[in-house]
Amino acid sequence: MREAEHQQIIDELQTLIGDTQHTLGRFEATGMDNQMPHDYNRLLVILNDAVTRQRDHTQAMLAQG
Repeated sequence: MREAEHQQIIDELQTLIGDTQHTLGRFEATGMDNQMPHDYNRLLVILNDAVTRQRDHTQAMLAQG
């Protein structure tokens, strides 16, 4: 995979991370984290997966350079 492709994926994952963090904040602000714990935990899984994938692509891109 070329550096530009890694960077595009990293940028898209950053958007997903930001959107998910925003949604988590809304959940917490409205108490939905307690009312809907399964959905809240699923958001945490999505966030963790996106961060992990972003880190993997960053490391792969740096290894090419």
